[in-house]
Amino acid sequence: MTSAAHSPSIVDRLSAPHRGPVPFSVEFFPPRDDEGEMRLWRAVRVFERLGPAFVSMTYGAGGSTRDRTVRITGELAEQTTLLPVAHLTAVNHSIDELRALVGSYADRGITNILALRGDPPGDPLGEWHAHPEGVEYAQELVRLIDELGDFHVGVASFPEGHHRARDLDHDTETLVGKLRAGAEYSITQMFFDVEHYLRLRDRLAAADPEQAAKPLIPGIMPITSLASVRRMVELSNSVIPPSVDARLAAAAGPGDEEDRAAVRAVGIDLATEMAERLIAEGAPCLHFCSLNFAKATSEVLQRLGVDVSAAVPVATPS
Repeated sequence: MTSAAHSPSIVDRLSAPHRGPVPFSVEFFPPRDDEGEMRLWRAVRVFERLGPAFVSMTYGAGGSTRDRTVRITGELAEQTTLLPVAHLTAVNHSIDELRALVGSYADRGITNILALRGDPPGDPLGEWHAHPEGVEYAQELVRLIDELGDFHVGVASFPEGHHRARDLDHDTETLVGKLRAGAEYSITQMFFDVEHYLRLRDRLAAADPEQAAKPLIPGIMPITSLASVRRMVELSNSVIPPSVDARLAAAAGPGDEEDRAAVRAVGIDLATEMAERLIAEGAPCLHFCSLNFAKATSEVLQRLGVDVSAAVPVATPS
């Protein structure tokens, strides 16, 4: 199916020269409106100057968000020097629709895809129902993409365990299955305790040393709002460690309105501390959840020794 020029793989990019102590990558999400799209492109141009190994675009299943996602991911491939990874979920899609979406990406020269089962629309923690003509698991989606052409496929991993897994061992078995199906790497859900990442790496090595050799890329989000991050972890079923929550709460202050500047400062400190530990422990890359802003991630990168002087200053506080 792929007729366009083939993109480098993520694994290749991780072994290429990079500016900092390890490669970094950035996650964007599809904007809902034109104003949000302008903000995204401001961040894109800053990150383009910083030279990430790759960028990923999350995926909204169905409707205009989906169409905007495909279009913007294609524009990232065609109009920038960035290497985009397209997220693809099984939610609400038949196999024919999934094939068509993969073809749409291939037509834009995108051959790196993150294969995800996805969350139920409206309630991420709700009951999951497969499309009657779709696939049930991400492992099946990995195989489907692999059958369609010369693609490079990654998957998600969950340091604290996926909320639908029976236990951590079951979660590890699921990840091993996705890697054995052909996934070349995984990107973790964001977490706030490096030990969770290290223990996942240990479980993976014990379960299948061959698959454990594939890159396990940690997801980091520099916190800029306590209220926002608390909502995010509730929806993802992850946990903010009590010590981290206490630092953020102290910065937020006792009032109804949190001190955003103080929370942001602590959030940058926390992300930097996590990143330094992950680098010391041999993480192959740092994947930043940017929320379509560049400044917070740029500050963390600067603290890690990345030269960010080439980046255009961003006026927004996040």
